[in-house]
Amino acid sequence: MRNHRAFGTDTDMTGARLCGAVLAAGWRGIGCLLAPALRLNLSRRLKRGRETPASLPQRRGVASMGRPPGPLVWLHAASVGESIAVLPVIGQLLAIGPSHHILVTTGTVTGASILHARLPGMDGHERVLHQFAPLDVPHWVARFVDFWRPDAAALVESELWPNLIATCRRRRIPLALLNGRLSDRSLARWGKARCLLGRMLSSFAWVMARSPEDGRRLRLGGAGRIDLVADLKDAAAPLPYDPAQLDLIRHHLAGRPVWVAASTHQGEEAEIIAASVIIRQAMPDALTIIIPRHPERGAAIAALAAHPPRRAAGQFPTTQDGIWICDTLGETGLFFALGAPVFMGNSLPGCTGGGHNPIEPARAGCPIATGPKTGNFRQAYARLGDRVHNVRTARDIAPWVITQLRHPGRDSIVAPDPSPSDPDIARQVALAIVALGQR
Repeated sequence: MRNHRAFGTDTDMTGARLCGAVLAAGWRGIGCLLAPALRLNLSRRLKRGRETPASLPQRRGVASMGRPPGPLVWLHAASVGESIAVLPVIGQLLAIGPSHHILVTTGTVTGASILHARLPGMDGHERVLHQFAPLDVPHWVARFVDFWRPDAAALVESELWPNLIATCRRRRIPLALLNGRLSDRSLARWGKARCLLGRMLSSFAWVMARSPEDGRRLRLGGAGRIDLVADLKDAAAPLPYDPAQLDLIRHHLAGRPVWVAASTHQGEEAEIIAASVIIRQAMPDALTIIIPRHPERGAAIAALAAHPPRRAAGQFPTTQDGIWICDTLGETGLFFALGAPVFMGNSLPGCTGGGHNPIEPARAGCPIATGPKTGNFRQAYARLGDRVHNVRTARDIAPWVITQLRHPGRDSIVAPDPSPSDPDIARQVALAIVALGQR
């Protein structure tokens, strides 16, 4: 049987390299041309609360602080999930390299907020710096890289930006890809631009795939190597929470039956609200807690549900309220600690889809349900198997919730132990990054 490779013959590979170089040059030109429009878009994002006054210059590569002397490792995490995933690696880097500083960049305000909330509890956190990542405009990226001069850089999951990667490549900054993921749909979308994907993936000196399937697709996309297959989200500690706040919430709930719709996205809250109505018909005192993945959407969700109380406004539900919108950042662990049934969002028909990490509520022993669109967490759901209930509509969600509330503890979950052990995953990654910086 013929052996199929990402690029077949030497002629094909030469053509692919030429194609990749041409498309990379084209992307570079587009980035330069779009710079004025991107400035305007940043101003619009500021008005919508998606940027801050401090983040705007940083998005153009202008640093807000000085570079510390000595070795510096750069980690880039797009948003909340990636920031949480990389926290164990930061801890291991601090332990392995006592003279190292770690620069962490994020692409969202929420990702930055998670880091600012979680890092102070980490030994050596004063050696961790945060900046907002520059947009992929050539001179903005170059300004950023030339100022910070990282000894090694690591991009998390699917943060593949042609100009950023090319800038590091030209300056011989070794690159690592952490928790690399590439879905079948994403791979197919590259289409005739697959050679540009190959050019980027071949630039990484160390590649970690989140799953064997992701590793296979990354190789098909052009990665020259897969050094580790593991999921950094297995290395993450259980979600933290404030015990005093948990006691306060339990006091306000006063023993009411509660279920949680966690990390919800636009396009699925209407079904969750409809499920809440059905549940209340069977259990009039039941409370639905909706935790949007992006807290700034809290007001918009409230408008869909006749304006129930919102945690961001300091409001608690009364006995007359059937819904409570908990639109605060970094408190999901607080509501998982209730041990209530949890529906994991970004998974119903009607939303973008991809799912969110079910291991987080599983670690708290919560019964779990999900919609069908869980492609980004296929391996995690496979590990939990039939312990996760599958739903598609409000009429699927409601009877599952009613059963769970009437028979509490029946389907509580004990999360499976990841392999290798949690610290080993983060430590292997940290050692690999440090080694890259010493080449």
